[in-house]
Amino acid sequence: MRDRTRVIRAGLSASSQGAAFLSGPTFAGPFYAAGDPSSSPYTYGRFHNPTWTRYEEALSDLEEGEAITFASGMAAIAAIFGVVLRPGDTLVLPSDSYYTARKLAGGYLRDMGVKVKEAPTAGNRQREHLEGAKLLWLESPSNPGLDVCDIAEMAVLAHQADVLVAVDNTTATALGQRPLALGADFSVASDTKAMTGHADLILGHVAIREKSWAEKIRTWRTQNGSIPGPMEVWLAHRSLGTLALRLETQCQNALRIAEYLSKRPGVTGLRYPGLKTDPAHEIAARQMNYFGPIVSFVLRNRERAETFLKSCRLIIEATSFGSIHTTAERRARWAGDVIPEGFIRLSVGCEDVDDLILDLSQALDRADG
Repeated sequence: MRDRTRVIRAGLSASSQGAAFLSGPTFAGPFYAAGDPSSSPYTYGRFHNPTWTRYEEALSDLEEGEAITFASGMAAIAAIFGVVLRPGDTLVLPSDSYYTARKLAGGYLRDMGVKVKEAPTAGNRQREHLEGAKLLWLESPSNPGLDVCDIAEMAVLAHQADVLVAVDNTTATALGQRPLALGADFSVASDTKAMTGHADLILGHVAIREKSWAEKIRTWRTQNGSIPGPMEVWLAHRSLGTLALRLETQCQNALRIAEYLSKRPGVTGLRYPGLKTDPAHEIAARQMNYFGPIVSFVLRNRERAETFLKSCRLIIEATSFGSIHTTAERRARWAGDVIPEGFIRLSVGCEDVDDLILDLSQALDRADG
């Protein structure tokens, strides 16, 4: 079954006369559950919900593993850290990965006795720290720098050293890249971003290869209460059906914009894995089905970057990425990433690309003036 068909049909209700294609959200704390609770598929809303079940079935199909949904991407990340790591264990983390994940690792985890080692994504540099580690964390493409590592090669090296592998797949999405098929043990994503793509909810998920780890992740969610609301999950499932259409348009637009920016004076540090000239292109082309909606570049200084953003008419200045709306921000306004003051993270949406390029052009002209 091809991708467009898979995402539209994933997790739909069974064909039944008069039934909805996708049943509405189930709002419930307790469910009817008389006698032996094991005889009822649903008992209490912190344990399970039919709306979660349908969305998780859809994600499991796309991820090719068992998927579990969470209240946010960070809740999903924390679940993997929580079930895998214990005091004295070593976590190997990209030094250029998502800042809040690094902050959690370098704060709470380090305080409770987990050793944290960091290395850049590019060049598979984390392989230098695998000996004695418990968990290798990968993020490819990295956020916001868009560096790429060879997930399959890193998974082989990690497993040879008896190290578990988790991949933050938020930038690529489960349609753009399949970490479990490349050898990872866990695939995690913030579904807030391109997976749902409408900038209107917060959600995350973990997909797991082995059932024993899946059971531990579910137990973590139940005991920590990091559960998503049924309305958010239903909206996510509804949005999932357009993922292929959205991602195809976003990636086509992103490539056109990257090609435009590559010829634009005053733009440096351009990164987009889909460009054949990008240092990550060779590996990305091997392991990614789509190159993603994010383009990054650098303007000369903070003043020019801020003038550029204020001058945009269609491109919205906002954080996060993956929406159908094109957004951009001067990423250095947030602490934590080693990037220039003029670094721009551009999340390309589904608008007409010629309109977006015209907007970029006039805004860059003002920044240069």
